[in-house]
Amino acid sequence: MISAVGRRYAKALVDVITTPGYRLEPDHALQELRAADALISASQPLHNALLSPAVSPSRKRAVMARLVEPMGISKAVRNFLFVVIDHRRVHEFSSIVEAFDRLLDERLGFVRGDVSSAFALTDAQRAELEAELSRLSGKQAKLDYKVDPALIGGVVARVGAKVYDGSLRGQLEKLRARLGN
Repeated sequence: MISAVGRRYAKALVDVITTPGYRLEPDHALQELRAADALISASQPLHNALLSPAVSPSRKRAVMARLVEPMGISKAVRNFLFVVIDHRRVHEFSSIVEAFDRLLDERLGFVRGDVSSAFALTDAQRAELEAELSRLSGKQAKLDYKVDPALIGGVVARVGAKVYDGSLRGQLEKLRARLGN
């Protein structure tokens, strides 16, 4: 779940990262944010220390600087992390990373979608579905796939607010509605 605060912080970073001529590639920034989020999430003592008002912001920054240095985190992402720490928003960091990912896609002209199918789709089927949903949405589709055996057959795709129901269940429901039952 993306919070309003997470979205606001993420938007600020997206604005900086997508500035023409900025040296850090947006996808690389996203990878670094995910790595920092994984680092914080993986260590309960670190997470607790970053949340604790008893630990000074300068100490928190020093600890994080030492931890992210071997990871090769860019100066821009490191400084952004320091802003999050200084403003006591570490508890929002996962939400910020998720919002950054989504806002970056929007800024770069991608649309996200979820596809449910009765069975795992082949690479060729995925490519065909992605091409068709990109055509329908007018933007390059980035799709997440999952198997839902309750569908019996076919696929259901959700792209933005639009749902494309090509499932056998959906077709049977349409037929039932047309027949008046």
